[in-house]
Amino acid sequence: MFDELSARFEDAVKGLKGEAQISESNVDNALKEVRRALLEADVSLGVVKEFVEEVRQKAIGAEVVRGISPGQKFIQVVHEQLVEVMGGSNEPLANLVNEPTVVLMAGLQGAGKTTATAKLGLYLKEQGRKALMVAADVYRPAAIEQLCTLGSQIDVEVFNLGAELKPEEIAAAGLQKARDEGFDTVLVDTAGRLQIDTAMMDEMVRIRSEVQPNEVLLVVDSMIGQEAADLTKAFHEKVGITGAVLTKLDGDSRGGAALSIRKISGQPIKFIGTGEKVEALQPFHPERMASRILGMGDVLTLVEKAQKEVEIADAELMQKKLQEATFDFSDFVKQMRLIKRMGSLGGLMKMMPGMNKLDDGMLKSGEEQLKRIEAMIGSMTPNERTQPELLAAQPSRRRRVALGSGHSAGDVDKVLTDFQRMRGFMKQMATGGGLPGMGGLGGGMPGGMPSTGKGGNRGGVAPRRQRPLKKKKGFGDL
Repeated sequence: MFDELSARFEDAVKGLKGEAQISESNVDNALKEVRRALLEADVSLGVVKEFVEEVRQKAIGAEVVRGISPGQKFIQVVHEQLVEVMGGSNEPLANLVNEPTVVLMAGLQGAGKTTATAKLGLYLKEQGRKALMVAADVYRPAAIEQLCTLGSQIDVEVFNLGAELKPEEIAAAGLQKARDEGFDTVLVDTAGRLQIDTAMMDEMVRIRSEVQPNEVLLVVDSMIGQEAADLTKAFHEKVGITGAVLTKLDGDSRGGAALSIRKISGQPIKFIGTGEKVEALQPFHPERMASRILGMGDVLTLVEKAQKEVEIADAELMQKKLQEATFDFSDFVKQMRLIKRMGSLGGLMKMMPGMNKLDDGMLKSGEEQLKRIEAMIGSMTPNERTQPELLAAQPSRRRRVALGSGHSAGDVDKVLTDFQRMRGFMKQMATGGGLPGMGGLGGGMPGGMPSTGKGGNRGGVAPRRQRPLKKKKGFGDL
């Protein structure tokens, strides 16, 4: 997401290196790169022109204080302008007190509207709200069935009257049920079309008139880029949207939709979809997205993901194990599964500052290596998982694990050695001892941990005299 855009912004800043101040002459080349970056990201031309001019005015007039380079100041100006273009701050979903909040989901077919409805239902459930999803898409084959299936998966009720009634009648009946049974939010999934047409807009207007929604959320596929501007404008003029849900941001999105929607409609992006899983929905924070675009990471979202998945008691127990160096293979598997619940390894890594340059191939290789390690751990006995020393002391155990997981004994040796080095490293970090020499841990790991080096096999498998082997991958190569 936004990789190309991030790289272009970096190129823009390079032109200011070595300059003493920001001036009209040296900022022009930087702004040309910014303009090119936004156009290649498929941002609407009108938005690009206005953005570049605003950055020009603010950058040239900016005071560069001592200790801050012109390039750093320029990035600050661009960041502030990105935040402003995308809306300034997060705008939460409406939440009425004495009446159900009605949310109308609109958009073209294929944008992920039905899935977005379910994702929003789950999000509201996790916020302590009681949502009712209304299946009012009576045209697309299996749309109602899809929503019902998703509803059962997340334990959020779906109101379904089949495909015989008019959508506005189904929506009105769903709202009445919500009032009668104490639901505080109604999510109405409506039909989409392959393109904007009069019949589609007329139907949306009828549904809106019938249920008087508090929110009309336009679901936009982020992959369509500049077309998002025309789509947003058309829906806003005919129906009147109050916000947008930007989907498929985990794909090869160039970012144009995220930068165009607010400027075109005046309405905010309220949520973003970051994956296919029903849990992959996040509130949209312009300042965090601007940081991601500029390669600064998104630590706050990463922390929120972790807080959502990690229980305090589990975290305290894990900290104690790290301090006492009793972290074992069972704990490692738990941590890997926690990461999987939070999202892909690549997606999480790129939320960390400075990690936007990570090669996708490296991340994919890391994920595959984690799978191989999990296979080896799966071939261990419960005692071996909790007492890695048993494996270190008995080569026959390591050979059995290798055979059971489909890997070589050398692979298992490497994993065991790196694991025990990792325990020592974690212990020193947890007790405030600073960074020790890490030996084989983390070579090739995003973030620059060194690879397996000479010396130091303490706590691992005893070295054996043998001819040099081809380097095996273990924890150190993730």
